[in-house]
Amino acid sequence: MKALVWLVLLFAAAVALAVAAAHPGYVLLAYPPWRIELSFSLFVLGALGTFILGHLLLRGLASVLQLPAHVRRYRAGRAREKGRAAMLTALTAYFEGRFAAAEKMAQRAIALGEQPALNAVLAARAAHALRHFEQRDAYLSQAAGKTAGDDTLRLLAQAEFELERRQPQAALAALKALDDSGVRKHVGAMTLELKAQQQAHNWDAVLELAGQLEKRNAIHRTLAQQMRQHAWLEKLRASAENGQALRTLWKQMPPELRRTAGITAVAARIFKQAGECALARQILTESLNAEWNSELVALYGDCREGSVVGQIEQAEAWLAVHHDDAGLLLALGKLCLHQELWGKAQNYLEASLSVQPGRATYTALAQLAEKQHKPDEAFRYYQLATKISEPGKKGRATDEHR
Repeated sequence: MKALVWLVLLFAAAVALAVAAAHPGYVLLAYPPWRIELSFSLFVLGALGTFILGHLLLRGLASVLQLPAHVRRYRAGRAREKGRAAMLTALTAYFEGRFAAAEKMAQRAIALGEQPALNAVLAARAAHALRHFEQRDAYLSQAAGKTAGDDTLRLLAQAEFELERRQPQAALAALKALDDSGVRKHVGAMTLELKAQQQAHNWDAVLELAGQLEKRNAIHRTLAQQMRQHAWLEKLRASAENGQALRTLWKQMPPELRRTAGITAVAARIFKQAGECALARQILTESLNAEWNSELVALYGDCREGSVVGQIEQAEAWLAVHHDDAGLLLALGKLCLHQELWGKAQNYLEASLSVQPGRATYTALAQLAEKQHKPDEAFRYYQLATKISEPGKKGRATDEHR
């Protein structure tokens, strides 16, 4: 379209010149004491030439005046290209595990002005991998005070570094600063906070964060369940010396966790150590009635307080179904030993040995022999218990007992 306009103007000028040549006129230029008389055609050509020459001179002068700005823009563009190339090289080197090269190229990118905060955090991560901790902290300082996004990069990196140093409080402080900056908690920050709360033994916070991450599908359901189990167990251990607190915690625990064999086993041991044998027996009985577990039934025999006739009856009822369970037979032997039913204790313990020899069974037989005032037999059982605990001795102890 622009070319067409110029073509039309050119034809118009040609027509004008042709008309002027057919009807010549004159132009008189007077500047005392001089007078110049020109043909109209020559005047038009001269004016046109003067206009074109002036336009070209002005364009040339403008180009000369704009030359420094062009040079600056060119240099800035070259610097951006070099900085971007240095940053890409630094990222490649970092993920390839070439941390020294990554740190060097990130420094170059910073010097060239390419994403200074991002490259400072990248250099800090590379320096951390090289265990250059002072240099790492200096890089983190360079990344501070830029924008909210830059602060997010810096604070998340700082939290990771503190967690690796087993400094959960410092990591939580960095994450709190991130929260105070107005950045909405995302999955990465919540995952770091979960690790920090675990290291700090803040188990209530661990339970809350594990639930939130599970809802966001950030962690697998199985892993979240394991985290919850661990947190509740640690809460129970922390309250081991307070019976009332233990009972309260047990009631607060979700029912699906209370039915877990691992939780039940640890909880029973804790309650027993806290002098809550009755509650330990109740926990074990409910769990075993719901789902059989040999480890739990062995613990059932360790809860001995006062008369255990009821426990023996309950265990014998289980024996009708699980007659070849070594743990159940051992538990019955211990309970009968506590109740001073020597004959039954002997029978149950020997039956347990026939199913699966174990150190605890030989120890119980030694204690039974002591109760019956048979020191030689007790000594022999203690020896067998010692031998079976050593690798490769199980068969030998069994043969000697037979």
